[in-house]
Amino acid sequence: MIAHLSPISGVATHGGRYIASAGYDNQVILWDAHQKIALARTWHDHLANQLSFSSDGNYLISASSDHTARLWSVPSMKLISVLSDHGDDVEMAQFHPAEALIATASRDHHVRVYDFKGCLRQCFKGHRADVISIAWSANGQTLLSSSDDGTLKQWSLATGDLLQDIDLGGVETDTIAIANNGTVYAGNDAGMILTIDGGHRQATAAHQAGIKRLVYQDSEQLLVSLSYDRLLRVWKVASSALTPIAQSTIPPEVWPRSCAFLDENTLVFATFGSSYAVFHIPTGEWNLDKVCATDGINAALHHFSGVVSIGDAGILKTNGQALRDLRSLCNFLTPIGNKICTGGQTGTLFDATTGEPLYQHRSPLNCGAAFLRNGIDHMVIGSYTGEGLVFALAQDGAVHHVATLQLHDNAVKSIAASSHMLFSVCADGSAAWWSIATLRELFTKRDAHSRIANGCAALPNERFVSVSRDRKLRIWENFASTDLDSPHRHSIKCVAASPDGQWIATGSYHGYVAVYDPATGQWQPSVRPTSAGISSLCFDSDNAQFLASSYDGNIYHIPIVKRQ
Repeated sequence: MIAHLSPISGVATHGGRYIASAGYDNQVILWDAHQKIALARTWHDHLANQLSFSSDGNYLISASSDHTARLWSVPSMKLISVLSDHGDDVEMAQFHPAEALIATASRDHHVRVYDFKGCLRQCFKGHRADVISIAWSANGQTLLSSSDDGTLKQWSLATGDLLQDIDLGGVETDTIAIANNGTVYAGNDAGMILTIDGGHRQATAAHQAGIKRLVYQDSEQLLVSLSYDRLLRVWKVASSALTPIAQSTIPPEVWPRSCAFLDENTLVFATFGSSYAVFHIPTGEWNLDKVCATDGINAALHHFSGVVSIGDAGILKTNGQALRDLRSLCNFLTPIGNKICTGGQTGTLFDATTGEPLYQHRSPLNCGAAFLRNGIDHMVIGSYTGEGLVFALAQDGAVHHVATLQLHDNAVKSIAASSHMLFSVCADGSAAWWSIATLRELFTKRDAHSRIANGCAALPNERFVSVSRDRKLRIWENFASTDLDSPHRHSIKCVAASPDGQWIATGSYHGYVAVYDPATGQWQPSVRPTSAGISSLCFDSDNAQFLASSYDGNIYHIPIVKRQ
């Protein structure tokens, strides 16, 4: 049976007949919209991110983290051309409204335009950070791009010139949409929808967390916004005003990263499962038929009870055996006392072993670290909206929220604790140090990493280590780093260290693990236990090895080559 094996990150529709989905299993699947039957599938070499149909429905373009966009014929899904030349992940690709041209947005900071043969026709340079979203004007003469640099830029297709540079106040804007009359809608990380109509700009407070996708439907003048606050909102557009006409809580299975109109009353959504979800706007009803759980693991922990893991399906496992179903994607496992805590997309902090909800946050939870403060067990949980939520374990075993620290202005990607400090890294590349004793900020380095930071870990003597998309290993001491080149050729997802700091392991989105020996300054030969990404690393003290969890649902043993 054709189905996704990992979360679906992108969906597109055409004419109420076809639905296409792009997945973190590298698959692109074409579906019959009426029967929800897979018609054909194909693959990228890495994560498939987003896709779109041509206006006539004869072609599909998919954007991927393999640094390409690929053009397919519909419905055969035969490969027509590969749009290469990108230096990093391709986040989005969009067809020109009339000509045989395709625009791409890449994390290499550039916007490109190709013809259907895969020949590069234009390369627009000017963004200072990852380009996340693009949209053509209705007449196809201009192209709009949004970037993590906090700007919107309008480009001329004919001349390649930058026509307009719109400063959004430094707030990251992940998604844009353009109406046929030229009005631009932009959704930012502050939960605001910006309406830009010529020289007029209006901000609408739409969500309590960052907006991840805007979709505009011109015939009915409807705008859909999706946010990590787990709300779907439908807006009626009248002049420059946005009037909310429908709202729904997004089910735990649905990923608010992508949606598309199937018709004026029906939306199709990306999910964390094997197929797409459907929402009927007039009734507010969700249809998750055939959305089955997938096996991807997001976190593994070597615990006294065994090897504990959790992932996309929210099923806690010990030594591979299911123990508890939390029914929502979970990102981390943090032990505190005799408990193990977890959380993820719903923003709920759980006692992983009992399933008891402990705390509800306004945005997804991403990472955690345990520490001692005044002799009492504590933990800090990092969120998508930049907060560090501090909890204390009472003598009766209850978990109490004691503080909220604004660690960053963007998503906390990873957090670690030493005896005296908390250390966190952020999606904007920054790093922050906080005092455990006072729970006050010690230092923040805005440019700690040149790209998105993904992971960090503690080392002995109040030192830390971090990794990022820039493929560097950074060892931090006294708020300064020693930057080391790694053998990785793709983004590093995670890092872990042995308790004595003698070994540091790094894992990449391409399935490689490389272990660094600080004493010799040498890297051990890289190993690739899987072609899927490495999601987390931890040290197994009992067997003096690292454990690497993967999005393929397995946990791999990574031996250490002992020094001679």
